[in-house]
Amino acid sequence: MVEAPVAEVAGLLLAVRPGPVGPDNLWLLDGSHAGSLSGGPERFTLHAPGHTMTVEVSRNALALQGNWWYRGEYLLRLHPRGTRLVHRVLNVARRSRWAVPMANRFFVGFEDGTRKAVGDLLRRTGDRLGRPAYPE
Repeated sequence: MVEAPVAEVAGLLLAVRPGPVGPDNLWLLDGSHAGSLSGGPERFTLHAPGHTMTVEVSRNALALQGNWWYRGEYLLRLHPRGTRLVHRVLNVARRSRWAVPMANRFFVGFEDGTRKAVGDLLRRTGDRLGRPAYPE
């Protein structure tokens, strides 16, 4: 939950353009992924050291897809107190879908790690916007 209008949160989280990842471009990954974006305006390729990732942006959503199975979606939803940030992780493997849990050690610790990462994202977002932000 970010106590700010959806448009304000979208201005930060959904700002994506060709060029290097940084504080004004794909801010979500600033500090965690070096690299540069190409393409656009709705579908980009992130060229990072050792891998590439597809980045899709729409009016109120950002999706990151990479490796053979992972797709993370960040959805901005209107809430009476501001903006609800919804994070979803999807298995998009076209083949060997069944192997994803084994390849990821049956996701031991994945839920806790994801909750922590989303909590950290909310805190960073609140700090950057100067607004209260917290997990619901």
